[in-house]
Amino acid sequence: MMTNSESPDPKASKHIAVDLGDRSYPIIIGPKQISLVDLNQYVQGGKVLIVTNETIAPLYLESITAGLEGKQVDVVALPDGERFKTLEHLNSIFTKLLEQNHDRKTTLIALGGGVVGDMTGFAAASYQRGVPFVQIPTTLLAQVDSSVGGKTGVNHPLGKNMVGAFHQPIAVIIDTDTLDTLPDRQFFAGMAEVIKYGLIADYPFFEWLEANAGALIRRDKTALNVAIEKSCINKAKIVSADETEHGIRAILNLGHTFGHAIETFQAYQGWLHGEAVAAGMAMALDLSMNAGDLAQIDVDRSKKLISLFSLPVAPPEDMPADAFMTLMHRDKKVLDGQLRLVLLRRLGAAYVSQDFPQEWMDITLAKFCHS
Repeated sequence: MMTNSESPDPKASKHIAVDLGDRSYPIIIGPKQISLVDLNQYVQGGKVLIVTNETIAPLYLESITAGLEGKQVDVVALPDGERFKTLEHLNSIFTKLLEQNHDRKTTLIALGGGVVGDMTGFAAASYQRGVPFVQIPTTLLAQVDSSVGGKTGVNHPLGKNMVGAFHQPIAVIIDTDTLDTLPDRQFFAGMAEVIKYGLIADYPFFEWLEANAGALIRRDKTALNVAIEKSCINKAKIVSADETEHGIRAILNLGHTFGHAIETFQAYQGWLHGEAVAAGMAMALDLSMNAGDLAQIDVDRSKKLISLFSLPVAPPEDMPADAFMTLMHRDKKVLDGQLRLVLLRRLGAAYVSQDFPQEWMDITLAKFCHS
C-alpha cells in the first residue's frame, strides 16, 4: 500500500511507457506540461490539425499553437458534449483536413476530454488510412482512461462507441493543472474510472483511495498525482499485454456494459460517462455477489467509496429492466449472442463471464430497476 511518503512530487513530471513494440509511446504526467513539453518532437511534417472543443479552446489553445511556430496549424473546435460524438461532427474534422490540404505526414492533436480524444483518434486512424496523433487530455476521466490505449470512435443512436478503430497515439501529455478549471461534476465523474482500477486489478490502490478520498475530493495536488499515475500505470500494463482486447484488456470494462446502456437510453444527454459507469459498477458488484464471489461487505465498501465522490450507485429511476437487456445485447462486447460482463472474484481481481445464469441478472435488475 502506498503512503504519503511515497507520493510523487507534484512539481515533477512522471513518464510511463505503454509498451507496444515499435508503436510504444510515453505518458507524460505533471503540472504545466502544455507549456513545458516540446510538441514539435511529435510532429513529423509541417502541418498540424488541433481538434478541441468550444469550452477548452479559450483556455489552452493559444498555449498549444504558440509552441508550434513555423508549422501550418489549423483548428477544429467541436461543440462540447457526448451527444456531439457523431459521424456528422467527425466529418467536420475530415473536411478541415481536406480543405487545408493536409497530407499523410500531418499530425493531429486532441486537446480536450474523452469525446475530443476519441473523435480525433478515429479521424487520425481513417484520414489517408492513418496519420499520427497526440493526446492532450484535459479532464480527469480522459487523463486516467480514454486517452491511453488507442480506442477511438463515435457513438450511434443505437449504441455507444459502435463505430471506431484501434489507433494508438504517439504520446499522451497530461497537464495536471488543467484539472484546476474542471467543474466538480466532471472531476467526480473521472473518479469512477480511477476507482475502477482498484476494483479490477490493484487492491492496494483501492485501499489507498479509501484512505485518501478526502484529499482527492479537495483536489490535493499530491494525492491527485498519485491517483493519475497509478491509474495510468494500471492501464498501460493491461494495454501492453492485450492491445486489441482479445483477453485481459476486457476487464477494463467493469460496469461499462451497464453504463453504456444507461447512456444510450438517455440519448447521450443525461448522465456523464463516469456517472453511468459508477452505477454500472454497482450493478456489476451486485451480480458478482449473486455469483457467490463477493460478500455483502465488499459490495457495501465499494459503493461507499463510489458514493463519497457524489457518484450514483443505481441507474436512473425511469430506466426499466427490459431496456437494460435490449441495449446491453447491442453492446460490442456481445459475442455470438452471449452477453459478456466483467465481474469480480474479490476486490482487486476481475474476470470476464459470459456463461452466468440469467437468474443472476434477473435478481440484479429486479433490485435496481423500478419497472
